[in-house]
Amino acid sequence: MTQKMRLAAYFNPTGHHVASWRHPRAQADANVNIDHYIEIAQTAERAKFDMIFLADGLATRDVHIDAQSRSVQFIAHFEPLTLLSSLASVTKNIGLVGTASTTYNEPFHIARKFASLDWISKGRAGWNLVTSVQPAEAPNFGRPGVDKHEVRYERAMESARIVTGLWDSWDDDAFVRDVESGLYFKPEAKHVLDFKGKYFSSMGPLNVPRSPQGWPVIVQAGASDEGRELAAEYAEAIFSPHLTIELSKKYYDDVKGRMAKYGRSPDHLKILPGLSVVVGKTDAQAEADFNYLQSLIHPIVGREILSTMLGGFDLSPYDMDGYLPELPMTNASRGHFESIVAMAKRENLTIRELGLRVAGARGKNTIHGGPKKVADYMEEWFKAGACDGFCVMPPYIPGSHDDFCNLVVPELQKRGLFRTEYEGKTLRENLGLPRPVSRYKK
Repeated sequence: MTQKMRLAAYFNPTGHHVASWRHPRAQADANVNIDHYIEIAQTAERAKFDMIFLADGLATRDVHIDAQSRSVQFIAHFEPLTLLSSLASVTKNIGLVGTASTTYNEPFHIARKFASLDWISKGRAGWNLVTSVQPAEAPNFGRPGVDKHEVRYERAMESARIVTGLWDSWDDDAFVRDVESGLYFKPEAKHVLDFKGKYFSSMGPLNVPRSPQGWPVIVQAGASDEGRELAAEYAEAIFSPHLTIELSKKYYDDVKGRMAKYGRSPDHLKILPGLSVVVGKTDAQAEADFNYLQSLIHPIVGREILSTMLGGFDLSPYDMDGYLPELPMTNASRGHFESIVAMAKRENLTIRELGLRVAGARGKNTIHGGPKKVADYMEEWFKAGACDGFCVMPPYIPGSHDDFCNLVVPELQKRGLFRTEYEGKTLRENLGLPRPVSRYKK
């Protein structure tokens, strides 16, 4: 069978464009509107998306109040696992992927929550494994500041080892529930992890049975060498930030090339670059909608988002119509930092122009046009071996999400690039991923 594209729908409450909530086809109160999330999840499922994805932040962003007060993305939204558990009851096939930080969560918490979601959703859960870099988050957990990059990834690696170990706490057939004999589970099918590491210790076993997928799918995003190594060992899908085919192809080959030393096949990792799409029935219609969206961005909001994505570097003293100063690499996401700085130099963009550019999709790739133009772009990346599909980031929701599902998905299906029906019942089955064998299986 010819390989198909994989598609994830990445939902920010009102959309990924910083001014999304002002668009007439957006839901302004989306951050607290469960009916909104039900609608967009079911729309994605009708379009046969592999998964929906929810990011997370553990603080209200500490930015200039003039920017904060103009953007839903800087403030409040539902906790992802709670929301995904609710969406599990109103969907049937689509994967449900949420973020839990290894910086501020104990591994036992992560293992238990996602194993529970996997049972609740009948095998559709995924954990987005991240480290936390936002300075405003640390005080909420009694921390003096953000951990250094190497510390964050050491903790993440240790956390992944514990979480996956806890997911194997019980054999698949442990719970016999034999009413006649009175035996609820087989004693020999229970396994104690007893992990002691540099940052975490966890005895186990997990107090949730081994879940339908064995392990929920592990999703990750990391462009640093440490992030790539973590992905090569554990990740089964990656949301990547690259803005050109060349950079994405280089990353794709590098990460997949590292997997063999962990005994893994490159086919068992799906790399999905972020893509923000404004699509219309014609190129002109899409161009007009994109320009309208851009006109809604307040310049201060653009500058503050740019500052955040560059690691919190304060750009307020600099001329908005001047160019970026030389910037030190900080605790920022390395992929975002390098992509943005390279774009600024490549296109000779001022701070104002760069702020407007990254604010729309926060540094991810963008395209606007008719369905053929968008599908051509996606097909080029896919056939060049630069990706396994895309993490689609609707600029405003539900409007642009509806447009992508109604216009672009049928075009991809017509070209034989995307499924017309789900292949299986679990997220692993639909992504073409194997079910992990328990480390205790003899």
